Amino acid sequence: MGEVGIDLSSETPKSVERYLDEAWDFVITVCGGANESCPAFTGKVGKRLHIGFDDPASDVGAEEEVMAVFRRVRDEIKKEMQKFYLIEVKGLRLPQCSCSCGK
Repeated sequence: MGEVGIDLSSETPKSVERYLDEAWDFVITVCGGANESCPAFTGKVGKRLHIGFDDPASDVGAEEEVMAVFRRVRDEIKKEMQKFYLIEVKGLRLPQCSCSCGK
């Protein structure tokens, strides 16, 4: 993340338990398989979404190959979160591809 100017060095994982008493407009699960295997968030939620991504930490190989997977997933997350913001928060309708590919 430092490559794109985001310093996560002081960040640590936090348990979802600490947020259960708060109301949330959205809860978004992002890990591949999280939609099926993550424990349910039982807090007050307006809308639940799942946007799955590969887990780059599970990749193996040479360092540069592994880093390429981390970079790919980082860029996919950025793209999907930008799309989420435009559609869900701003209420915009994005143009659809005319080739029937589903994008």
